[in-house]
Amino acid sequence: MTTSAGHLIVKTLESHGVSRVYAVPGESYLDVLDGLHDSTIHTVVTRHEGGAGFMALAEGRLSSTPGIAMVTRGPGAANAMIAIHTAWQDATAMVLFVGLIPLADRGRDSFQEFSLEGWFSTTAKAVYVLDDEHQAGDLVARAMRLASTGRPGPVVVGLPEDVLVRLTDSPVPAVLPLPEAAPSTAALQKLSMMLSTAQRPAIIVGGDGWDADSSAALAQFAVDAHIPVLADWRAYDVIDHDSPAYAGWLGYGRAERTVAALNDADLLVFIGCTRSDVLSEGYKAALDTPTVVVSLDAELVGHAGRIDAQLCVGPAEFLAALPSGDTLRGTRGTEWIQRLRTEQLGFTTPGPDGGTGVDLGIAFEALEAALDQDRIITYGAGNATLWGHRYLSHHGPRSLVGPRNGAMGISVPAAVAASIMHPGRHVVAICGDGDFFMNAQELSVAFAHGGTPLIIVIDNGIFGTIVAHQQQHYPQRPSGTSMENPNFAEWIRAFGGHGEFVESNEDFAAALDQAMASGLPAVLHLKTDPTTMGPGTVAHRAEVSA
Repeated sequence: MTTSAGHLIVKTLESHGVSRVYAVPGESYLDVLDGLHDSTIHTVVTRHEGGAGFMALAEGRLSSTPGIAMVTRGPGAANAMIAIHTAWQDATAMVLFVGLIPLADRGRDSFQEFSLEGWFSTTAKAVYVLDDEHQAGDLVARAMRLASTGRPGPVVVGLPEDVLVRLTDSPVPAVLPLPEAAPSTAALQKLSMMLSTAQRPAIIVGGDGWDADSSAALAQFAVDAHIPVLADWRAYDVIDHDSPAYAGWLGYGRAERTVAALNDADLLVFIGCTRSDVLSEGYKAALDTPTVVVSLDAELVGHAGRIDAQLCVGPAEFLAALPSGDTLRGTRGTEWIQRLRTEQLGFTTPGPDGGTGVDLGIAFEALEAALDQDRIITYGAGNATLWGHRYLSHHGPRSLVGPRNGAMGISVPAAVAASIMHPGRHVVAICGDGDFFMNAQELSVAFAHGGTPLIIVIDNGIFGTIVAHQQQHYPQRPSGTSMENPNFAEWIRAFGGHGEFVESNEDFAAALDQAMASGLPAVLHLKTDPTTMGPGTVAHRAEVSA
């Protein structure tokens, strides 16, 4: 049958199991939008291209299919760039479709013209441009496969508007299979020997390639083998936090003793992640410790320091091939794993922070108790998220979305996408006042598509992370880091949502109950002490408030 290239793109996405696309419409890809009109794919229209990109990133992280975003020409692509950069650094699968000018106008500085390759080639796995309508389906199939293979990441596809309307009799292509691999017998034997002889081994987990079965297999193996499990930054939903093997995370806001454990270990096994910048304290921690890396990325992008072996397989294939943990513990006792677990439980026991306004140590203890175990937590960037990382637990993979590259503005769109994807589950965004208002407009999308996320906005009136750096390098000279905020509770009420402005500990529990019972998108606006820079810490007041 003859169809347009734009319609063939939609049919190819359908064949790949795509459930949703996140889009800001544009005249440059009208034929794709027309194809979506009768499609099984749900089109989620967002209010900003950055929001569309972040929602697609959340879809890619919370599902087994790359997230899909669609934007138009130069301005739309520019706004979506932050999501592509985040997906690249976070190794999350997504595909961005960008409508382009007609082929005949190329190279003439026509309206909204730009170089797709020039903009995205250094921060995407590939940049494709559809110049042949007969290749429309094949190009999409290639993009979907590449986004998911090896080290996952974003692929950008340019769609010239005149090519989209051209007719083709090319069929919908078959879904390209992902590579299958299993660790070699020799590699497993080498790893087994290393694990059996190590006295203080540690497993470090991360990345997006986990499901419930591989997560459970990891936890069981680690407990049986007496090996503690540490998680990469903002990847600690890989393992159930109730597991006796879970020993905390590495990266910002971590306990000092997790870095000590990394340095004390005599063998490190990285599964799904590498010894990268944030995890290794700026390429300083445990660089010469014997190291095995389990990763599909042959290039090991971002890895620093020693490598004794690499197994080019995914977590599920690796764990399925491993011998049982009790056969690999050698003479290793339980003291090492139990000590780290006990220390982790102490670190995650909430306590008051002190200071004025809402005490987040107390508030997050109540929030943890109120949420179902299958909650999904999304995070923005900045110090405001550290209470959530420390005091909120995860009990399965694909339950956390946060910017591992530190991009602000992801918390709200990610929560909106998660709530649309998983109606009925508790979805909570944790963000500071700066992060919240970067993409707060995307809450309107939740109303349009039935999402009911709860947004916790921690308002200290400053860009807290930057203030902390100023205190260290330019003490008593705050500059460019303060902000004035509206009442966010009234703001969300104007949308028809539920809002609560909370200034004291005594009011938090009731406000939380009312927000969760409302059945609406809700915002809890918490007024907090700007001198409280992290859980359990109150900085020098004069330096912050001067």
